Amino acid sequence: MTDCTRTERTRVRRNPSRGVYDRAVIDAILDEAPICHLGLVDDGQPLVLPTIHARVGDDLLLHGSAAGRAMRVLAAGAPVCVTVTLVDGLVLARSAFHHSMNYRSVVLLGRASLVEGDEAKTAALEAFTEKLVPGRWPEVRWPTRQELKGTIVLSMPIDEGSAKVRSGPPVDDDADYELDVWAGVVPLSTAPGEPIPDTDGPIPAHVLAYSARHQA
Repeated sequence: MTDCTRTERTRVRRNPSRGVYDRAVIDAILDEAPICHLGLVDDGQPLVLPTIHARVGDDLLLHGSAAGRAMRVLAAGAPVCVTVTLVDGLVLARSAFHHSMNYRSVVLLGRASLVEGDEAKTAALEAFTEKLVPGRWPEVRWPTRQELKGTIVLSMPIDEGSAKVRSGPPVDDDADYELDVWAGVVPLSTAPGEPIPDTDGPIPAHVLAYSARHQA
């Protein structure tokens, strides 16, 4: 694993001290984020599309319907911008101007290539599943050949990119520290709630243990 290539396209210009090119930091953000957004141009029309992703080593995996035009455009080699963002807190300053957020984000640039073959595509779908719900893959029915045929899986090297991170308390103008205004950070996080079972079928006896495992 090497650091991401720092280019003029990915160099953080606004608040450059927040720029991070360390692959360990970038990988951790990619692994934690539940979704990403794909930026591409299709026939002159800019598009930004949400989807799920999974990182396997030095590659970012993406997937979608084989009938989806955007995925076919990317599979043909169109350039793509992949972004993820995690919001960790609202930063409330004493002035409106200095309000901010604590966040961790990643921007990756590159081109994706098709993942081909049933075995490789199945492994990729396992990676997506296990990223979202660890331990889920052995418990479910695996994709059929027909389902695999209807799915496009893409692999994009984690090469040209950067992270941007803001943490800590608000930073106010010196004079504003005398104001009688509450300031600080309101933490934000994404956490699972109580699972709601689907009653259109048998509920396995181990469901309670399974639910507790994935709320931990």
